[in-house]
Amino acid sequence: MIAVVVVAVLLVTVVRRPLPDRGGEVSMPGLTGSATVIRDERGVPQIFADNAADLFRVQGYVSAQDRFFEMDLRRHITAGRLSELVGENEDALTADKLVRTLGWRQVAEQEYEKATDSTKAYLEAYAAGVNEYIKDRSKAELSVSYSILERSNSLADIEPWTPVDSVAWIKAMAWDLRSNYDEELQRGQAINTVRNVERVEQLFPDYPYNEHTPIIDGPANAGNQPGSGANNRANANNNGAADADADADGNNGATGDAPANGSQSTPNPSDSATPNGTGTPTGEAAVEETSASLIPKHTGKRADSSTPLATPAAQQALSAATNALDSLPSVLGGSDEGNGSNSWVVAGDLTETGLPLLANDPHLGVSQPSIWTQVGLHCNNPSEECPFDVSGYTFAGLPGVVIGHNSRISWGLTNLAPDVSDFFLENVNESSYLVDGRSEQLETRTETIKVAGSDPVTITVRKTKHGPLVSDVLTDVAKAGQTSPVPGEKVLRGSTYAVALNWTALTPGTAMDAILELNVAQDFSSFRKAVQRLDAPAQSVIYADVDGNIGYQAPGRVPLRGQGDPQAKVPADGTWPQIGWDSRYDWDGWVKKKDLPWVENPSSGYIVAANQAVTGPDGTAQLTTDWDYGYRSQRIQELIEQARAERPITVDDMREVQTDTYNPIAELLVPELLELAPTTDEFTQSGVELLEGWDYRQPTDSAAAAYFNTVWATLLDLTFSDELPEGFRPDGGDRWFQIVRTLMEDPKDEWWDDGRTDDVVESRDEVLRRAMTTARLDLTQRLGKDPSKWRWGKLHRVTLEQSPLGADGVPQIIKKLVNRGPYEAPGGSSIVNAFSWDASAGDFSVTAAPSMRMIVDMSDLDNSRWVNQSGISGHPWDKHYDDQISAWLKGEDFAWPFTADAVRAASEEEQTFKPGS
Repeated sequence: MIAVVVVAVLLVTVVRRPLPDRGGEVSMPGLTGSATVIRDERGVPQIFADNAADLFRVQGYVSAQDRFFEMDLRRHITAGRLSELVGENEDALTADKLVRTLGWRQVAEQEYEKATDSTKAYLEAYAAGVNEYIKDRSKAELSVSYSILERSNSLADIEPWTPVDSVAWIKAMAWDLRSNYDEELQRGQAINTVRNVERVEQLFPDYPYNEHTPIIDGPANAGNQPGSGANNRANANNNGAADADADADGNNGATGDAPANGSQSTPNPSDSATPNGTGTPTGEAAVEETSASLIPKHTGKRADSSTPLATPAAQQALSAATNALDSLPSVLGGSDEGNGSNSWVVAGDLTETGLPLLANDPHLGVSQPSIWTQVGLHCNNPSEECPFDVSGYTFAGLPGVVIGHNSRISWGLTNLAPDVSDFFLENVNESSYLVDGRSEQLETRTETIKVAGSDPVTITVRKTKHGPLVSDVLTDVAKAGQTSPVPGEKVLRGSTYAVALNWTALTPGTAMDAILELNVAQDFSSFRKAVQRLDAPAQSVIYADVDGNIGYQAPGRVPLRGQGDPQAKVPADGTWPQIGWDSRYDWDGWVKKKDLPWVENPSSGYIVAANQAVTGPDGTAQLTTDWDYGYRSQRIQELIEQARAERPITVDDMREVQTDTYNPIAELLVPELLELAPTTDEFTQSGVELLEGWDYRQPTDSAAAAYFNTVWATLLDLTFSDELPEGFRPDGGDRWFQIVRTLMEDPKDEWWDDGRTDDVVESRDEVLRRAMTTARLDLTQRLGKDPSKWRWGKLHRVTLEQSPLGADGVPQIIKKLVNRGPYEAPGGSSIVNAFSWDASAGDFSVTAAPSMRMIVDMSDLDNSRWVNQSGISGHPWDKHYDDQISAWLKGEDFAWPFTADAVRAASEEEQTFKPGS
């Protein structure tokens, strides 16, 4: 008993030691004047200072107070140094290899050098504040996580924070929001088992433009008269906003400096001597011709064996690339399954106050602490020298505010998801790669990865003109195979396939400039100029201001692609992995800024941006074809239309929309299930009866939701898992909504047949009946025999897991200390209240969720509302570690004070900073 008490006392001491003192007075070298931090009852800091440098210096200090371990973990991840922190761990080492291969840190260094002088000054001030907090504190005084990790390995001393550490985080943001990366690899791998391009394309249906409205429903790149009121939105004009379309050099040209493939010239297809892009080899005799005997024989029905992607060597390289890329931790939370967002803005003539309301809730992986932190940055007397008066959400380690509002404008972000990356299948040997029949030298560099408690690991990074060879991370490509896709094709001697990643975020950009300029934008024109610098990650950005204007801008660096080989089996539009040895597939510059969609004051009176298509199929710019399919966005529009028909829209109405749990795929399937239910099977029928009269909503106490979602997961497994490769199983999200919606129209479609059953050809109706019975059996085992006692929340639960100490394999006592949950969760995948789950995972655990929610009232900014996923603190025993979870789960929110008077009225704790030496 005494030993237990001693251990408990020691644990409490270790856990409490890093808790910060958020009161009193702090003497800070480098400050030029006094500053004040006022915290409310949830510990949210509002910082007041006389100048911008002091403001960001104190923000850095406060960030380190609350979340330094999280900041340090992120910089280790983004520098490919995670193994230095967690020691020998295969997953960590693979992640480090991948980040070193991609070169995030080098790009961040270049991006910092490219930043404006003011951005550099703010980054340096922020870093100085972080370092002031950590300089005299031991690791144990900064976070309990260090104390626990040092029980296994001796950790190096904590390094000072640098401006590049902050910039590198933007590369991680871009990575987690990288658009159709998964879909491209899935297409490339599915051809190996499905064996037919047309059937693979069935799994990526066209966007339903006739049913789900794009963000801009009408002419894009147009503005209407400023101010609220129907008359002010009657006629379109550009309102002088054309200045925002100019690039940094004043031209309306493409963004960026050069084509993303590194070439300064446009590839000329005439340089290729043959239709498949291979020409006469030059230089050493390093190129040879393959024979038909080397071509793999495909036995599957309707095999498209002539596509290079179908060869075993190509499939091995694609699989290696997929596994390597999946090894990198999702820095925006846990799994990236379900990443997306809701945002919408309603004009004043539809609201109770006569001024706009703006709502945003990004959907990201769940984690502890929450991915976001909350902050206010206020110059005591805003001026040109000190222009900040802004509040909202940011990331620990990043100066400024990413999403929020200032005294004149508000903005929200959702993932635009343009196609900004391509995988190129390369023909390589140890030192060269093939380009148009010629041998080109691979770029190489050596990276040494330190591992806590073990020997360092050295890797060689190889790169083609398209980008780094990501398949090198997990496979010895020299042994991957030497098969060639087409008889007679030129290949390198001793060669095989590898996969290169071309990604716009590997070109230095101006995202940090964009964030800080957005913080001080005063109107739609300055908003657009700021947002257009947000090249990666590309986001959909909605807007509202105190003058009654609403708007939208789609920024980002989006590549222009070559036309490829017109005779090829797969398109060259970036939806499939591309052929690296044929320059006709190369990128050829960027979409021009003036062609990126925007709109101001649309005639509808509102804008909904929830990852759906931005414009109609004839939009000004080809951004992607792999949109979210618009089920959430359409539901949001329906709810707005319902609300406006009843009364002027209020903040409460906006909250009700955010927490809507209506399941759109249930509306399609439930009538079919009820009609097909086996009436003679009482066991199954007792489950199906739950669906009678169901309103398709999914609160935690719904038995019908529990049964329906189990049927849905079972239906997807029965229909698709027999043919799809591992790693490409139906997750049950909106794309699968659209696939099944289409297949329901053809009861005899080949996909309904289960290839695992011999001498039987299943139809749609048989599969639906089997899904109902199987789901009934499954839930009997999970939740009991009585369907009336089933609850959706008993299946659908969310655990907020801390990285790395909350993961599997860590002692339970540590996991209980740092993790929170599991909690019952409402909603579901592709539902407005998007607590997503993976239908292929075998359970219903939440993989992504609203990472925060906010509603901004432009008539009274102090009437705005917000809630975070967990809390402001990263310290497990801090009262602010988890004090927002309950409200977040219930769909509740808190007052968001902004003006100095409101902030002081809500004050619970105050800390003063004075210049020191």
